[in-house]
This record gives sequence, C-alpha cells and structure tokens, in this order.
Amino acid sequence: MKVRVCFHDKCFDGAASAAIFSRFYRECIDPQAHFLYTGMTHKASQPFEDGLFDGDENAIVDFKYSSSPQLTWWFDHHQSAFLTPEDAENFREDHSGKKFYDPSYKSCTKFLATIAAQKFGFDAEPLAELIKWGDLIDGAQFASPEAAVALTDPATRLALVIEAAPEPNMVPCLIPELSDRPLVEIVELPMVKKYLGPLLERHRRSIDIMRERTDSRSGVIYFDVSDLDLEGYNKFVPYYLHPDALFSVGVSASPLRAKVSVGTSPWKEPPPGINLASLCEKYGGGGHARVAAISLGPGDLVRARQVAKEIANFLRSTVQ
Repeated sequence: MKVRVCFHDKCFDGAASAAIFSRFYRECIDPQAHFLYTGMTHKASQPFEDGLFDGDENAIVDFKYSSSPQLTWWFDHHQSAFLTPEDAENFREDHSGKKFYDPSYKSCTKFLATIAAQKFGFDAEPLAELIKWGDLIDGAQFASPEAAVALTDPATRLALVIEAAPEPNMVPCLIPELSDRPLVEIVELPMVKKYLGPLLERHRRSIDIMRERTDSRSGVIYFDVSDLDLEGYNKFVPYYLHPDALFSVGVSASPLRAKVSVGTSPWKEPPPGINLASLCEKYGGGGHARVAAISLGPGDLVRARQVAKEIANFLRSTVQ
C-alpha cells in the first residue's frame, strides 16, 4: 500500500503530525504501508498541484482541505481550513469516517493523536513526548518569552532545523525518525547536527537584527525583514524584545512568496473580539484566532508592506 502524506512544511507541528499519522496507520491500518511525504506551503496560488494525490491512500495533516476524490484522510485544526465554501460543504458531506477537523485544538499533533486513539484504538503513549512538544510549540505555551527564545531543549532545537529545512528533502527524511525515536536521539543525527550549530548562530544574529528592525508603538510591533533570509525567524523574538506589546506584524520573503505574519503575544490577553484569522482572511490569508498570516506572490512585496501597515494600524486602534 502506497500512502502519500501531505503535511504543513517547515513546521514542527506539521512534521510531528505526519509522524503520528504514519505510526498510527502502520499500527492500526496496514503494517506493510509504504509512506511518501510532501511538504505543503501556503502561497498565493492553488497549493494542490495536479498529480499530487498519487497514493493508494492520500492524507493531508495540519494543512488546508482538498475536495479531491483522491483524498482519503484529513486532519486539521486551523480556523481557515477551507479554501472555498464548496470545500467546506464537501467536508460536511463526507461520511468516510477518515476526515477530521477541530479548530479548538492548539496543535494538529495532539488532535490527530487523540482522534487516532479514540476512534481507531491507537496507542499514542510511546509518542507522548512528541505530542507534548508539538502541542507546546504550536500552541505557544512556553512559560515566558525567554523560554521560547532560549532553544535549549532538543525539541526546540529540532523545531529550529525543521523550520529552516536547509535541504529540500530534510523534513520528509526526519518524519520516520520522529515516529520511532526520542527527540534527544533525533537532534544528534548527522543530518540535524550539521545544520544545528549554524542555525543557532543565525538565531542569535536574528535577535540583534530584530532589535534594530522592530518598531513597537501603541501595543503593536511592526518589522520588515523581507530583504534578508529570515522567513524562518523565531516568532517569539519580537515579544522577547518588547514584552509589553500585545501584537506583532511582520513582513518577510522567500523565493515562493511574500508573507505577512500577524501574531498575539502568548503572554498577554488581547482586546475582546480580535480574531487574527478572520482579519487575515480579508486579505486572502488565515490561520488561528491568535496567530495568522497572508501569503502573496514573490513579486508582491509592495502589496505585502501595504497590507502589513494597514493591519498594524488597525490593531493599534484596538489597543488605544
């Protein structure tokens, strides 16, 4: 059985969800299954290319829904999970018992593990460490900004490497390891170790860059690092530098997209009624109530900066 697993690329929760799904499928569905992994990126164009779902079974974890009849499994927890109202209706009409959605979960890792255990009898206990860290990292449940930025635990160091993904096939190679090994062993693997040192140094430099680039006013941090190779920056650094801020709005860029990132400080309570996913949906983006993003074309930096400034100004008006 060939199983294609599409996961949110360059994301610890996405990789951990793919690992949980693979182990669940192997133990509860087909011990002989052969897994192929494809990282998915939010972008301005249609994310699902023709021929993507080429498995005997095809799964999406921690990423948007597809109404393709070839899709057999789906797990997601984002508010903005559906590209169109038709996709949402297609999901509601599905009675396969293999497609699951719950935006109340902080991570897809924990959501998937819970569903697999409750509905299919999967024993998630051997992966308890991965589930714990997937939920902590994606749910931004660190005790303090300092703890989120320190990167002293194997999981946070592994997340640094996964989010940077210096080699195109690195995360697909790590997913089988995540499904079988403790994190302290995975962080010592040669394919991780050779990048960890340089990435930690890059992380340290990024804090200095953010110190220069961030403008924190009226409870909102604004920054633009689109001229630098910093799309994978640690999202907690702005709050580490400006602990009194409620929100952050940043512009970054990669060869695939121009990106506007919008977040709420995990250590602050925002004004009532502010939903960042709904706010970003107005510009074609989405995400969660407290953290969201907008992906534009790689040549749309002018528009990205305009949108980011509009959002920053709006959020400042809600704080005052």
